[in-house]
Amino acid sequence: MKLTNKIGVIVDSFRLPVREGLLKAKEVGAEGVQIYAVSGEMDPANLTGTARKELKAYIESLGLEISALCGDLGGHGFQDRQANAAKVEKSKRILDLAVELGTNVVTTHIGIVPDERNEVYEAMQQACEELSGYATSMGAFFAIETGPERAAHLKSFLDTLSTKGVSVNFDPANMVMVTGDDPVAGVRLLKDYIVHTHVKDGVRYREVDPREVYGALGFEPMDHGKIAEMVSSGQVFKEVPLGQGGVKFDDYFAALQEIGYKGYLTIEREVGDRPEEDIRKAVRFIQRYR
Repeated sequence: MKLTNKIGVIVDSFRLPVREGLLKAKEVGAEGVQIYAVSGEMDPANLTGTARKELKAYIESLGLEISALCGDLGGHGFQDRQANAAKVEKSKRILDLAVELGTNVVTTHIGIVPDERNEVYEAMQQACEELSGYATSMGAFFAIETGPERAAHLKSFLDTLSTKGVSVNFDPANMVMVTGDDPVAGVRLLKDYIVHTHVKDGVRYREVDPREVYGALGFEPMDHGKIAEMVSSGQVFKEVPLGQGGVKFDDYFAALQEIGYKGYLTIEREVGDRPEEDIRKAVRFIQRYR
């Protein structure tokens, strides 16, 4: 097996301002970057047309591409019908920004898809149908991150949408840590929807209700700070350096090749005191497959 996929890094994993993080991404050997575009300097509302052009030119001057933007709005995802109009609108603005910056992928969490086709399911489906149509009209994708539910259930939800404008950002570690799902089987199940991937590893110590991790109506809303605490504490599961957890990367990368995935392998590191060192090691880990 010889990987040809480009290597990306989530800039925010360096825990630095955006431009400093971009420089670090270049230094560690990444070819592309994913950037959070929800708040602060990357919020679409805070980036003028001139600022967008300047940022795009700066990224290109470093010899980097944007693999995706992260448009995860947190909270209950799209489970709360009352909040969905504003969230859908903001998601569209993040996609507009993504296309202007040269990528056609925005990754997000939509909330846990209920097992039953109840009111929450219908609210999520309605929001995703609108976003899917909008993305498709631009030749782009909103990519749902794997982990909150098993791959088969996520596929059944995606199959109800009229276009593939809402697709998948495949994160194998989330599956290992939260649902105990098999990433290799998941790749094959979701093969028609995978448009972006995260490279991350983890272990699970005991079963957990995904709603306690990702939030749901009736539970606390999703909070990235809380998730970071959970993955570093090791009480339920733990994010670990690549190759030290439950993701079988030989088989995982082979499965991505098998389905013809040509997109980015984007490194995410949410924990640890030495993110730059960990990310450098992750880049080298992937390069061994080239």
